[in-house]
Amino acid sequence: MFSGFKRSLPQISIFHHPSSPPSIQALALLRNALSSPYPPGKQSASPLEFDLEVVETKPPTADQLKTILTYITPPRSTAPPALSTFLSAHPASSGLGEQPQTVKGIVSLVEQNPNVFKWPVVVDWIGGRASIGDVEGVKGILEAIRQQRDGEAKQDEVDQPKGWFS
Repeated sequence: MFSGFKRSLPQISIFHHPSSPPSIQALALLRNALSSPYPPGKQSASPLEFDLEVVETKPPTADQLKTILTYITPPRSTAPPALSTFLSAHPASSGLGEQPQTVKGIVSLVEQNPNVFKWPVVVDWIGGRASIGDVEGVKGILEAIRQQRDGEAKQDEVDQPKGWFS
């Protein structure tokens, strides 16, 4: 009856590549947050609760990449981040030639050569947060989930009522 009031668990996806050290670290961090006290040094804390989807060696789809781009766009910014955000500067990814100009181009390039992609991509689909190729960004996502769990999260101004009732 009141299913609209149920609080849903964060939906976290990690697009993981087992040969990428940052990807291995990020996956271990996410799994530890589910099974051990979080934050790690605080024994009285409980593990975080979220649904974890591990997508191994497959890049996000073109539609997912478009959504992820909106998550990493800074607030009040009019220009979306460049598509090169998803591409690695690692020497093993050489031979790029011309950079793709569309998200579909990124997906097809990564399917041909997975080394060109900046692994891992971790996405909090409900919270609207993403981290690309960066373990620190994953820690930021986990910290936001912890703050929400512990009641420390600040609501965005967008969610506040405006008009007569404010």
